[in-house]
Amino acid sequence: MATRVNPKLIDDLERYGAQDVSKCYHCGNCSAVCPFSQGTRIFPRRSMRHLQLGLEKRLEGDLEPWLCYYCGECSEDCPREAEPGETMMSLRRWLTSRYDFTGISRLFYLSWKAELGAILLVALLAAIGFLLLGFLHGNIGVYDGPGAFLPSHIVHWFDWSMAVVLVILLGINCARMWWFTLGREGRDAGFHVPLREYLTRAYLLPFHFATQARYARCERKRPWVVHLALMLSYVTMLVLIMFFLGFMQAGPGIDWRVHAFGYAAALGLVVTTAYAMWGRAKRTEMRYKHSHESDWIFLILLFVVAGTGVLQHILHRADLDVAANVVYVMHLMGVVPMLVLEVPFGKWAHMAYRPLAMYFADLQPRAVPSRSRAETARRAAAS
Repeated sequence: MATRVNPKLIDDLERYGAQDVSKCYHCGNCSAVCPFSQGTRIFPRRSMRHLQLGLEKRLEGDLEPWLCYYCGECSEDCPREAEPGETMMSLRRWLTSRYDFTGISRLFYLSWKAELGAILLVALLAAIGFLLLGFLHGNIGVYDGPGAFLPSHIVHWFDWSMAVVLVILLGINCARMWWFTLGREGRDAGFHVPLREYLTRAYLLPFHFATQARYARCERKRPWVVHLALMLSYVTMLVLIMFFLGFMQAGPGIDWRVHAFGYAAALGLVVTTAYAMWGRAKRTEMRYKHSHESDWIFLILLFVVAGTGVLQHILHRADLDVAANVVYVMHLMGVVPMLVLEVPFGKWAHMAYRPLAMYFADLQPRAVPSRSRAETARRAAAS
């Protein structure tokens, strides 16, 4: 099959945040210092070369951008200041937009105004919906129990409805990721991964998701700790909201069975998000030297959601239920666009794509010749 070249690929990637890729002359310093550049995976050098050559389909099927955690050492050691680490980050944004069948990710990454406008619109619609619910069916002076302004069981069903939509959208995009990296690539090369390999290696998905173990192999441990704390805090809070919302909202007494986890998760979200925002503002580390607009939108939205969540809890425990309900609506104004926009189409999608990439990377060497290829080889040997 002929290789198609996109001569404008570099220009396209620069819109996703890549720096001057043309400066790279492939000295190999970046790959030499990267602890993950081993065996057949020579990165970021190979991805940089594919980008320079305009090999769009090759990059579309590439897992290496997801195997990079952007510790920054490659960019620090680059004699040409080609910023290979930032290029790998921009490739992750670009790949996210390629996996997304709706085109929303591309729109968001290429226009911060479109992303911010969509968030504000969804937040406004959420506010209108929850205020109508509250004033029609509840009392703004009641936070939980009979007559509550926002009954936990209704919010709970709304959360699950959003979760179904999220799973469908993200599931389709994950299936497209598989097709680009294992399905189409394997078909074109005449190989496929047996089903038993998918099943026996499936444990890698929850393992990498929960531990971020690969990141721990970086020489700098602090970014791994911050990243792991942020991810686990978010997942813990999501589980509490999806399965224990009634216990979380009840009060004003504190139910330590759930609130202990909620306090830990809230602290983790606030501290790690503030740390990332401070680092990007001060550019204290190489990985914070360049900030895409989507990075800031993501962090600010997460900080607002975490902050309003903590504030509403404090107000309710202080018997200030009117104020608690007002802040609760503000909280949901951040939660809804985060779940329906940022998770499937923005940076939170990395939580799904990165563990999948680890899983797929482990499966690739286990591919075997497809039946047609094996049959052709057998006939050639017989003749």
